[in-house]
Amino acid sequence: MDQTPTHIDPRIYALYDEYCHGRIDRREFVRRAGALTVAGGSALAMAQALMPRYAQAQTISFTDERIKARYVDYPSPGGNAAAMRGYLVQPAGNGPFPAVLVIHENRGLNPYIEDVARRFAVAGFVALAPDGLAPVGGYPGNDDDGRALQAKLDQVKLRTDMLNSAKWLKAHPLSNARLGCTGFCWGGGTTNQLAVEMGPDLRAAVPFYGAAPEAASVPRIKAPLLIHYAESDARINAMWPAYEAALKAGGVPYEAHFYAGTLHGFHNNSTPRYNEAAAQLAWDRTLAHFRRHLAA
Repeated sequence: MDQTPTHIDPRIYALYDEYCHGRIDRREFVRRAGALTVAGGSALAMAQALMPRYAQAQTISFTDERIKARYVDYPSPGGNAAAMRGYLVQPAGNGPFPAVLVIHENRGLNPYIEDVARRFAVAGFVALAPDGLAPVGGYPGNDDDGRALQAKLDQVKLRTDMLNSAKWLKAHPLSNARLGCTGFCWGGGTTNQLAVEMGPDLRAAVPFYGAAPEAASVPRIKAPLLIHYAESDARINAMWPAYEAALKAGGVPYEAHFYAGTLHGFHNNSTPRYNEAAAQLAWDRTLAHFRRHLAA
């Protein structure tokens, strides 16, 4: 029988956000949550309910006949190792296809991000989801270890690995050379940064609740931006006024949406932070944005 709580205390969501962003570890998260007195159930059960459930969250099977998926290795000069590894998914057929780089959160290439790549392939894009943890053996099979591994990497070189991944995908024979980029949390911030670094080589970008780049660098962005924010996400949302001012001052085309009733991570359907209506609306907008800017 499913014992997942139907309501989770907002204080536990706040602690989970601290945990997800590496400011406390799992043990401290569970300890602090368990010490709370909550209405409507067990605080410990609420905390445990927030842990990802990837098997139940899969929407596109890796054997789906509409797509072809495989792991690929490619060079990454200046990165954390000489080579990177990623999950390349294409629609059935020969292409070329519009291309989308899918950047993971702060824990490596987990099953949720792989599923997002498959969703893009079903929608007609060739998608590459790089694993930033490839230089240290790849995503280890759980988010706790993945988060710890990613935190230990050289962060500048890790961003270089993502940039090299974007360049590799753009030049791939399956790509029509029109590249888009999206990412979630850490990947959202990296999407913003790649938009700065790649200039006109990036045709469209869709960051989900990602940290803003430095205001002085924003005029270098040439890609039209579609920016998704959660309503309740104080740390990320505090960056928006300065980011928006810089976008306007730099003449950068952008569209931003704040989704009512949502928390950071609302697109991730493997945890109770998932908001189905908001996630679907954001996804529909994302596909429309990429189709508009990446079609040959």
